[in-house]
Amino acid sequence: MTNTPRIAPRRVLFIAALHHPEILLQERRAAPAAASAPLFPSSMGQHFWERAFRNAGYELDVFWRNLPGYGRRDIGRLRAAIYRNRWTPGRAGAALLQRLPPRWQPDLLRRNQLLLAQAQRFQPDIIWLSGDNREILPGTLARLKREHDCALIYVTGVSPIVFSQAIERAAAPLYDLVLVNDFYHGVPWLELGAKRMECLPYVAIDPEVHIPQPVTDAPDAHLCDVGFVGTLLPNNLYSERVAALESLRDFDLGIWSMHEAPASLRAFQRGSALGAAMMQTLSSVKISINVHGDFMRYGGNMRLFECAALGSFQLVDDRPGVHEWFRDGEHLVTFSDHADLREKVRYYLAHDDERQRIAAAARAHVLAHHRYDQRLARMEELL
Repeated sequence: MTNTPRIAPRRVLFIAALHHPEILLQERRAAPAAASAPLFPSSMGQHFWERAFRNAGYELDVFWRNLPGYGRRDIGRLRAAIYRNRWTPGRAGAALLQRLPPRWQPDLLRRNQLLLAQAQRFQPDIIWLSGDNREILPGTLARLKREHDCALIYVTGVSPIVFSQAIERAAAPLYDLVLVNDFYHGVPWLELGAKRMECLPYVAIDPEVHIPQPVTDAPDAHLCDVGFVGTLLPNNLYSERVAALESLRDFDLGIWSMHEAPASLRAFQRGSALGAAMMQTLSSVKISINVHGDFMRYGGNMRLFECAALGSFQLVDDRPGVHEWFRDGEHLVTFSDHADLREKVRYYLAHDDERQRIAAAARAHVLAHHRYDQRLARMEELL
């Protein structure tokens, strides 16, 4: 009897929560044909994995787990969530609902039934489950694997020790592969029973999308010496980021976030920057400040690679992963404390040529070594 080589999987079903539905609707309307319409908005990291999968010949589908189970399966029903540093009736209701057993949540059960039906139609070879899963039950995932003989990839930016949902932890033995950004996040998932973990990291760059934008095209609001794009709340997750930016308030500082900023930084907030607006902003600021969340001790956030691809000089908090993927002083510059950060901001604002040389080297580096097609090739090896 001869062994028949296994055919490479070619059908991927994403299970994710849709953020920024208004951007996806806009981009779908702008697509030249229905066949080319994106599954994910360009403001979500999965968009770039989608492009890499499509370029490699995969067939793709997506199940939006945050769409209500009853009523129209229409993403127009969703609204972008804006985080505010206070309790609201909506937040209180969601917190209470999370504590109810699944059998008391008919809408949640309905979403799981809809997922099973969609998978039956699509017949996936791979299920790509995005992290922060609050809706898809372990029993549903086990049934999907059993009925379709598919690999289950769990993609997460957090450690189960720091914060995760109970159903995510309970499903860990079902995960064939866990992909993380921060290596320290991955080990606890193995301890919970996941079969394999890899810190690719799962964020990277797309050479056809992450292109430096001409500064002459930037509105005045995007021009500043020191810029930050990202999330600043809640404080227990981003206190180090907030403190670093607070130490720079006497510089020409600009902050872009779709969420609220703490009161100490609100005067510097210039709006939000998602998708194309984010790329224009990062291309336009002289220095991009990149401070990881308090929960990322190894490092490896999206901005680390995006800034490099956009030719943006970045000052980054010192994390082990930063040194694994970049060379300090050649591709970026790290800082150790607020005094060091302030000194380096002053230095690189006064040395344009040196700042621009480092930014150009970073772009060349990520184009050569940190593309999404390379991440996909490595993922295929792991499977």
